Amino acid sequence: MPDIHKPAGFIGSCRRSLQGIAYSLRTEKHLRFHFSVAAVVVLASAYFRLSGVHWLFIIYAIGSVLVAELFNTALESAIDLAEPGYHPLAGLGKDVASGAVLVAAIQAVVIGIIIFGSYIF
Repeated sequence: MPDIHKPAGFIGSCRRSLQGIAYSLRTEKHLRFHFSVAAVVVLASAYFRLSGVHWLFIIYAIGSVLVAELFNTALESAIDLAEPGYHPLAGLGKDVASGAVLVAAIQAVVIGIIIFGSYIF
């Protein structure tokens, strides 16, 4: 029996993926914050006319944070479904996932300092 929730083909899969990102943007203030910071960083990168290699690092840094935040949202949703009440392991899982976002964000800040520092100073 076919899964009625399974999207049809590549375009359907992309549509569902974009719906997941849109949902996360509507419901997760931290993701909106990271998207806003990413927009500022992209504008600053264009202003400073970063080299191609520097653009690659910026794109990597932005992508890492956004991917970590999206995984965090997915994991939190799955944990909430599996354990609606408080459970120490559920809380630990959420803390570890948000810790991954923090690591990615710190990495992005360090990359930004190294790259933009060479253009500013």
